[in-house]
Amino acid sequence: MPGALPDGEPVPADGSLPDRASRGLGERPFGIYVHVPFCTTRCGYCDFNTYTAAELGGAPGSAAVSVGSYPGLAVTEIGLARKVLAGEDLPVRTVFFGGGTPTLMPPAAFGHILRAIDAEFGLAPGAEVTTEANPESVDEAALAELRAQGVTRVSFGMQSAVPGVLAVLDRVHQPGRPARCAAWARAAGFEHVSLDLIYGTPGETDADWQCSLEAAVAAGPDHVSAYALTVEPGTRLAARVRRGELPAPDDDVLAERYLVADEVLTAAGLGWYEISNWARGTQSRCAHNMLYWTGGDWWGVGPGAHSHVGGTRWWNVRHPAAYGARIGAGLSPGQAREILGPAERQLERVMLAIRLADGCPVAVLSPAGRANAAAVVAEGLARPDAYAAGQIVLTRRGRLLADTATRMLTD
Repeated sequence: MPGALPDGEPVPADGSLPDRASRGLGERPFGIYVHVPFCTTRCGYCDFNTYTAAELGGAPGSAAVSVGSYPGLAVTEIGLARKVLAGEDLPVRTVFFGGGTPTLMPPAAFGHILRAIDAEFGLAPGAEVTTEANPESVDEAALAELRAQGVTRVSFGMQSAVPGVLAVLDRVHQPGRPARCAAWARAAGFEHVSLDLIYGTPGETDADWQCSLEAAVAAGPDHVSAYALTVEPGTRLAARVRRGELPAPDDDVLAERYLVADEVLTAAGLGWYEISNWARGTQSRCAHNMLYWTGGDWWGVGPGAHSHVGGTRWWNVRHPAAYGARIGAGLSPGQAREILGPAERQLERVMLAIRLADGCPVAVLSPAGRANAAAVVAEGLARPDAYAAGQIVLTRRGRLLADTATRMLTD
């Protein structure tokens, strides 16, 4: 089941933000995340805030939220966002439909939501509009219609090319399906096509991982994400590991799999730009995720969605029924928030920047962090040439030990 949301102070009923949050609003990139909390089935490793039809019961006194009713609720929250952020010119540079499985919504629903965003804020010229998609949730016609509705980038959850690995993950698509989807997306005119992979699944062999990487490269994406499997508490996978049915992922194996991924993807012309992400040139990077990693502002729409504006971070109520009840009553769906102080914002800036190939300026480190920077380089975690130029850029070894480097630079 989905994990719990963090604690925080209450969000005002009208969703209003502290005055300090509006400082510099409009000067930083602004994006919108739309969380679509529906899945046909729940994968055994997933603890995201998603719900199958069987899990979507209405809360007492409220109606259940469905794929059909959700777009209207999202549009209402977009209107609330415009009221809260009134008075600022905020062209939306990126929109990201995540989930869950956003493509369980019909393509027309994407257009409906995008038109609402454009009417309230204005979509910036050349705005990136991404949707995640499970390979089995789209076909050639659906992808063509999504493109016609204004979606410009699609990210397919491939995870693996090996049937046995997909079975352990409870994925239901056939191994060759993601490649067909990528070809359909290109034919439909999508500017950017991404594939997501997971490594370290119990029972996955070195040969399995090599096969998955080669299949991903052969599909011709201009972006690949590769994530180490995490066994999240409360998931079916965690229960199977706890019972001894499956082995837990091995850290040494995960490190080796990452190195193989970097070698294969780099050789294929996909360069790393964030620890878990590779792109075919700067233009193929996920602009929405870059907004997260570089301190931009975004409004998260939907159940459990997180937002950040000017150092204030908040998150919506988690269950779709509770979300629908709040929206239906004209109230903010925000459950709680935290207001980051200067020290917290500085810490986050360094923690995120260090994960990027562009690196972190030495000048933004604390005195203690600057004092440790030379040691980070000496231990082979950061590149000497970049350090000499005033940047901390992780080496391949440093990417494997990013948490260690971050601790040394933020102490």
